[in-house]
Amino acid sequence: MIDIRRRTTFFFLAVSLGHVLLISAQVQAKSGMPVLEDVAFGAFARVQGGLAGLGDGVSSMWRNYFALRGLAAENAALRAQVSQLQGQLQAESAISAQTHGLEEALNLQKTVTQRTLAARVIAGDPSPGALTITIDRGSADGLRENMAVIAPGGVVGRIFRQPTAHAASVQLLIGHNAGAGAIIERIQAGGVAVGLGVGDDPPINLNFINKSYEIKVGDTVVTSGQDGIFPAGFLIGKVERVDRGGSTTYKTIAIRPAVNFSHLSVVLVVLDPPAPDAGAIK
Repeated sequence: MIDIRRRTTFFFLAVSLGHVLLISAQVQAKSGMPVLEDVAFGAFARVQGGLAGLGDGVSSMWRNYFALRGLAAENAALRAQVSQLQGQLQAESAISAQTHGLEEALNLQKTVTQRTLAARVIAGDPSPGALTITIDRGSADGLRENMAVIAPGGVVGRIFRQPTAHAASVQLLIGHNAGAGAIIERIQAGGVAVGLGVGDDPPINLNFINKSYEIKVGDTVVTSGQDGIFPAGFLIGKVERVDRGGSTTYKTIAIRPAVNFSHLSVVLVVLDPPAPDAGAIK
């Protein structure tokens, strides 16, 4: 009995749904289309709209992805170009500095009465903590041990050890136990400029200056020409500090070098021995 009722109910619902569908197919909506067709069209339109939106989103995402990849590649190329330009700028700056050093050396060469030879610094660390540098001239160019080496700023040092054919070592004046005959220009008081090596600032002392002399900070110290190496009149530096020396006979005088030893690129080697009684600079 229950099965007959269920079948009857299902049959009634099916017939009712069929009537609704038939009526919907005949009744027109406001759009002029049958209600059934209008509902189906609306449903499909919403589905198609959703699919279209999803497709647009996926398409936009891919476009943005490839656009970002393109931007990343472009940024990488720009960074590489910037690095290349920075390298070129540094190279040009180095060439400019070397050219400037050559110009200064040539100008100095014109003012020196002795014969000189320009040389480039090719090795060694010309900082205050280093004691030697290497230049690109040697015995084949007429260089020999104990020739004076100067720069536009003043005295650099001397060639020590026998040079090779195309290179020579230079002991810097600031090196420990390096020395040069010196004179305080204002009062004509003579002594010896001695390098102190690493750890002292200023790195040069002027020794054997009698206490009777009145030394002033800022006094100019030049080579005396009495050491047989450095021609007279080349600038060593200026007095920075004076110590009366306690019970000793001499004052201890600290000299600030005229040459910037951390920026040596081109130097001049003095080929002629010093003439003690002749001025070295015009």
